[in-house]
Amino acid sequence: MSVPRPRPAVQSDIPDLDRIEQAVFATDRISRRSFRKLIARPTAETLVIEIDGEICGYAMILFRAGAALARLYSLAVAPEHAGKGYGKVLLSAAEKAAMDHDRILLRLEVREDNAAAIALYRGSGYRRIGRVEHYYADGMSALRFEKLLRGSEAPALYTPFYEQTTDFTCGSACLLMALARFRSKNFLDPVWEIRLWREATTVFMLSGPGGCEPFGLAVVAREHGLDPEIWCSTDDFLFLETVRDTEKRRVMELAQTDFRARVAAGGVPVHHEPFTLEWLRGKLAEGYVAIVLVSGYLMMGKKVPHWVLAHGDDGRHIFVHDPWVEEEHGETAADAASIPLPYAIFDRIACFGRSGLRAAVLIKGNLPDV
Repeated sequence: MSVPRPRPAVQSDIPDLDRIEQAVFATDRISRRSFRKLIARPTAETLVIEIDGEICGYAMILFRAGAALARLYSLAVAPEHAGKGYGKVLLSAAEKAAMDHDRILLRLEVREDNAAAIALYRGSGYRRIGRVEHYYADGMSALRFEKLLRGSEAPALYTPFYEQTTDFTCGSACLLMALARFRSKNFLDPVWEIRLWREATTVFMLSGPGGCEPFGLAVVAREHGLDPEIWCSTDDFLFLETVRDTEKRRVMELAQTDFRARVAAGGVPVHHEPFTLEWLRGKLAEGYVAIVLVSGYLMMGKKVPHWVLAHGDDGRHIFVHDPWVEEEHGETAADAASIPLPYAIFDRIACFGRSGLRAAVLIKGNLPDV
């Protein structure tokens, strides 16, 4: 008997999904409440195999907004239906769903002791990209796998990923990744993250910690042995559009005045014009990386300036490391590292505020020997 094509789950499937969840997983189970939310969520898709009115297995896929990356959040087949090939059918359906959403990469985590699942993923063309110790509630480690779903091969990407440890250190986290790329991985440390943030911050001292701006990032990059270049669509002071407090504005302007003077003294090239996608693609092809300002609203749902590190290009997508990991939405570092952004999406989000501020700090370097 042929296996029926998986279909989208509906709310009435939740009792069967919960039954499978309880039977297959001893820990880290998806609750009925979570199933209810995820089935209704537009950035998730749950597929089920149904035979004679019985749900035999399911696959759940998460889609990061604005990216070409999907995550296989969970895949399970009822024990009484194991060995019938349903897992492979569900995995293929998950890949198709990802491609239907214009995703080119599907990533997943799997228990290190789940030999059957690991064999399924390896046999389906997934490659191991990492290991996370003590990932599951019972202390078991996870293996991370990835599959390129369309296109040829993913570009050679040499830049290590670093997850920011605070809400306000995206800029310094990007700078850490550039330093790890061109100098030493020893920079990938929270102490360095905070130190570089202190050196590059715009000093939002009256409303809590503040973020970094391009001139400050360039100054710090230069002081730590990198060769930066600034592209900024305006020569005005930055991030003041919504600042009403006069003292806060004064402090921010003084900090930025200092950064600009130090940039000039250090001979850092400054271009008061917006960078273009074609320019960035050309620089990435030469082995450079770029710390790029993006809309936090489009990347993470918050109206704040946000920095990501652009470090690769495959002819259709710009690959970025986003140091912000939305753990409350079930994301892991695997979801935020090397995100393939379609050109149109990248071009749309690479600006901030009503003025459409466009800024980047290019970090010069050479491809490593491999």
